[in-house]
Amino acid sequence: MIIVSNEQDEYWMAKAITLATEAEALGEVPVGAIVVLDDKIIGQGFNRSIIDNDPSAHAEMLAIRDAAKHIENYRIVNATLYVTLEPCPMCAGAIVHSRIKRVVYGASDQKTGAAGSVMNLLTHTALNHKVDVHNGCLSDVCSTQISDFFKMRRKQIKAKRTEEKAKAKDDTCSTKTE
Repeated sequence: MIIVSNEQDEYWMAKAITLATEAEALGEVPVGAIVVLDDKIIGQGFNRSIIDNDPSAHAEMLAIRDAAKHIENYRIVNATLYVTLEPCPMCAGAIVHSRIKRVVYGASDQKTGAAGSVMNLLTHTALNHKVDVHNGCLSDVCSTQISDFFKMRRKQIKAKRTEEKAKAKDDTCSTKTE
């Protein structure tokens, strides 16, 4: 795997980060993705799994679907997918099937990453299409965005539990005094 951080990749990754910010504003895990062909965005998406009640509504899947509709072809040959978080196995499968040429991602995913962290489906020898993978593009920004989101989410969960315990205690106290 090659670490790339050239200006063009950073330019497009910044666009994907903007989409991740949109996802976060809606309460989704902040992941954004764009598909670029001939220096133009032909597809874009951000995580919508929670909003859409759809486990397949990952940023990459939505960007790939958008790109395929845009070019009116399920094969997205010679395109580059920029995504703020390393693709999972589901998304990696869609990337291979769509024949995307290149994937550039920001943050590695040590739990479900399928582009080198946990496994590498994008260059697996048994598959009929190999994807050129570049990791680490604006990784600090991408990693911080997702880490901060999960810190905030854990804080919210803890606050909710504390509130529920206090309410339960109040309910118990009020029942005893009646």
